[in-house]
Amino acid sequence: MTRETQNTSAALVSLKSVNKHFGQLHVLRDINLEVAHGEVVVVIGPSGSGKSTLCRAINRLETIDDGEISIDGARLPEEGAQLAKLRSDVGMVFQSFNLFAHKTILENVTLGPIKVRKVKPEQARKDAMDLLEHVGVANQADKFPAQLSGGQQQRVAIARALAMKPKVMLFDEPTSALDPEMINEVLDTMVGLAKEGMTMIVVTHEMGFARKAANRVVFMAEGQIVETADPETFFTSPSSDRAKDFLSKILTH
Repeated sequence: MTRETQNTSAALVSLKSVNKHFGQLHVLRDINLEVAHGEVVVVIGPSGSGKSTLCRAINRLETIDDGEISIDGARLPEEGAQLAKLRSDVGMVFQSFNLFAHKTILENVTLGPIKVRKVKPEQARKDAMDLLEHVGVANQADKFPAQLSGGQQQRVAIARALAMKPKVMLFDEPTSALDPEMINEVLDTMVGLAKEGMTMIVVTHEMGFARKAANRVVFMAEGQIVETADPETFFTSPSSDRAKDFLSKILTH
């Protein structure tokens, strides 16, 4: 990747001393992370390391116990209209596609812009068709989610998130529910977004994507950020024993 990371004062996403417990379990331990405009950060680590919780905390799908999360300089409020407004700046793509089953693909993509952004329906439909074309499923616009493959549904979910014109896109294991042959079509779409300069935070097991599209890899274990590095450095010479152990297990299979 040729994009330069901007200075940290211009961070688009900022987490400072973020902690989160589920009962006795300390799932996020004093997390500090900054993501610059146009940066692609891939978060990896063993199951149960807090990756998905981190992702979901960034748009308050998970509350945090203490610390501070800011999007483009504005601190995430606890609740209310301001939270809804900030949330609309943060696109989210989940493991399970979370499309509305009773609405067509086109309706799924236009709903947010019309209801939240107050875009006129005609314009919203035009924009949605452009996005569906962009992710390669424009010919499915009148179908319902159940009529599409998993890979197609996930690409619709990406288009739906993009329709809100978010400042940053969060991806929480976007390919983990897909059959192997469908994974690449979704990853290819994500690589395209990265090349276009979309700011992205991606939780994934797909190391090939991390190598190809990430500006930075963040490795988590037991609720902490253990190390962070550019992909080449991380995959060839990780600095922590925990990362070395993780990589030895996944890269040899």
